[in-house]
Amino acid sequence: MEDNRLRWIAVTAIAPIAWGSTYVVTRQLLPPDAPLWGGVLRALPAGLIVLLLARRLPRGSWWWRSLVLGVLNVGGFFVLVYIAGQRLPSSLAATLMSTSALCMLLFAWLVLRRRPRAATVTGALIGVLGVVVMFGIGSAPADPWGVAASLGAMVASSLGFVLTVRWGADVPALPMTAWQLIAGSLVLVPVALLVEGAPPELTATSALGFAYVTVVATALAYVAWFTGLRMLSPGVVGVIGLLNPLTGVVLGVLVAGEPFGLPQAVGVGLVVVGVLVGVAPGRRSPGVRRAQRREVLADAPGDSIRPRGVA
Repeated sequence: MEDNRLRWIAVTAIAPIAWGSTYVVTRQLLPPDAPLWGGVLRALPAGLIVLLLARRLPRGSWWWRSLVLGVLNVGGFFVLVYIAGQRLPSSLAATLMSTSALCMLLFAWLVLRRRPRAATVTGALIGVLGVVVMFGIGSAPADPWGVAASLGAMVASSLGFVLTVRWGADVPALPMTAWQLIAGSLVLVPVALLVEGAPPELTATSALGFAYVTVVATALAYVAWFTGLRMLSPGVVGVIGLLNPLTGVVLGVLVAGEPFGLPQAVGVGLVVVGVLVGVAPGRRSPGVRRAQRREVLADAPGDSIRPRGVA
């Protein structure tokens, strides 16, 4: 049981690590003046690739659900992140976005009726503190529209991920990922046309960058993330998401030669501790342990019920 849980934690961690790597890839390889088209070129091909693997279209209510989740998790999220990036220093934007770990705990409590564990809340708080220490908070006044956009992106994606858990219990991760990426991309296209005009011309360098963010940082990352939401609690998944800013800092130092001092070292340590505390398994009551033993016996070889294999 615990081995399965560690496996799903490792799978889920692929997503924030891949997302954290996009900061360096974007600065080094992608055109700097077309972030909205960058979102389209990143998400739409990824969605089509995953759809070819899933071979399954939405049915019934999943047409409008895919649109809602696509707006929250992809299209609207990218637009709000673009606005925040234009109006806020990266340190403040990263700090605000890191609070999504706590926001997912809150939405899971309100929407799914899952009361957060004390250890998960503690881990999220420690991790957010680590992000604050890593990036610092500038003394310059913050642009209120930028703050609103950053908080809006954080709330939208947190709600979208929790709704994915509520609505998608019977939908595998592959079609769930494909539907949301395609729906979110279609919403993003008219905004990109209105704000940025025609799509940017691709060079060999930018094509390589888009290939990475499409296949690794979007297709693979979203499948891993939605798999984690199926197998783990939203609170644990949210805490694992703190690996995103940590990866950005580490790769910025190793690849881009960005400065790394005592605040960054302390912040990295706090984020790591926060993640470890947040994902640590809780103590189960005797009644829960007895129920799990009965489930294992019911799933034993020779029985008509197949093993569930879910942590």
